[in-house]
Amino acid sequence: MKIAIGAVVNEINTFSSVETTVELFKQGEWERGETILSNHRGVRDYLGGMIDRAESLSIEVIPTFAASAEPAGKITRETYETIKSELATGIQGAGMVDAICLSLHGAGVVEGIDDMEGDLLQYVRSLVGYELPLIVTLDLHGNLTEKMVAEANVLLGVHLYPHTDCYERGAEAVEIAEQIVKGGLQTAMHLTKLPLMIPTSTTNLSPAKDINAICLEWEKHPEVIDCAFFHGFPYTDHPGVGVSVVVVTRGDQLLAKEVADDVANQIWAKREEFTPQFLSPAEGIRQALAAEGLPIVINETSDNPGGGTAGDGTYLLRAMLEANLQNACFAFIYDPEVAQIAHEAGVGATITVKLGGKVDKLHGEPIALTATVKSLTDGRFIISSSVGKGTHMDLGKSVRLQVGGLDILVCSVRTQVIDEQIYLLHGIDVNTYKIVALKSSQHFRAAFEPISNQIITVDSPGLTTLQFSFFDYKRLTRPIYPLDEFSVHSF
Repeated sequence: MKIAIGAVVNEINTFSSVETTVELFKQGEWERGETILSNHRGVRDYLGGMIDRAESLSIEVIPTFAASAEPAGKITRETYETIKSELATGIQGAGMVDAICLSLHGAGVVEGIDDMEGDLLQYVRSLVGYELPLIVTLDLHGNLTEKMVAEANVLLGVHLYPHTDCYERGAEAVEIAEQIVKGGLQTAMHLTKLPLMIPTSTTNLSPAKDINAICLEWEKHPEVIDCAFFHGFPYTDHPGVGVSVVVVTRGDQLLAKEVADDVANQIWAKREEFTPQFLSPAEGIRQALAAEGLPIVINETSDNPGGGTAGDGTYLLRAMLEANLQNACFAFIYDPEVAQIAHEAGVGATITVKLGGKVDKLHGEPIALTATVKSLTDGRFIISSSVGKGTHMDLGKSVRLQVGGLDILVCSVRTQVIDEQIYLLHGIDVNTYKIVALKSSQHFRAAFEPISNQIITVDSPGLTTLQFSFFDYKRLTRPIYPLDEFSVHSF
């Protein structure tokens, strides 16, 4: 048996002013052929799961094209056409295969195309027809559409956030492909959409944890292959935005609908529970100082580059400086200009700079800062977290600055903090610090929950704020909760 694999992974924040271009993809991943296998074999991501499982089943894997970029604004049309061309070349070059397994996201948006994944799957079908099994893995933050359902045999959503089960979903995609090809498996899918947006919600805690438990209970049914709760991606503005449930069965369409509707109703019943309480940066710092033990982690959810933000927001960092903190560290602010100045000045130098607040006017003003350069690095490390373990990271020229008792990391590539490796790279052992601050919404939890004494989430203006009223939505399908009120609704 022979399968082709590929990936086009991007989550688009339509409120971002930063265009997603080929150059931005190449900062992440833009690979063809055998390089895909060497980059992902043994890595805990979707493609890693596909490769490892296929090889364990003696299935030949033909890599086509893989592209991923840090979330930002809409993908330019030119970039999208280039992606389609690269994927087509890879698929056509694979020759005769028995199935295709693709890693996509579900919240891709192109200039003029709201549903990138649906459009891309339709394009793949134009190349290979509808007889070839097409199995797709998706992020749970996808805004699912009927077109996606129509164009794929199976859509598999990651179940956990932090996304620690990407590898398992990739492996499952290959297993299903084999069952279709060798076992004659027939599948049916149903999508139930809810008029609901929810903020980033970890599945470690209720209510998302409770919904996952309901999904897992349904998966014990002998005819149910997968039951996935898609949180959706609320930081974008088009008619397809919202929470959804996708159920895959062994050919039973009515059962797929029954299960999806049941889970949707239970999500709807808990809709108010998804509205979080939040603290300002100053409130979060006061709470952290009053807390016992160390480290106390403060995550700045409103400037999460993993959701398309600038990564150079200054609200939390400014509050930390104003509090004159001791034994505290912050990771990291995206500012290649300051990183370059520090590298030119050298370790031990004192530099005066304006830090952060340069990409847009939404995440705070630049901070005038005089700091000591404590260490300089190339920004390269390997992720140790179960979110993408084994992935090679390159954040470009990076620096550790020190202002009083506060260590500030500055890097040249935007991304969220996944684990402690960026700190260790600069000589910081987070276990010895009272306050450890970072930019991330939830993914950091996989690495930091086991080692932190407490986690405090702070919110402020930004493109991943928990406050949807911050955004000027114009194209959503209305009414939608929590922006609009509902009396009764069921599915």
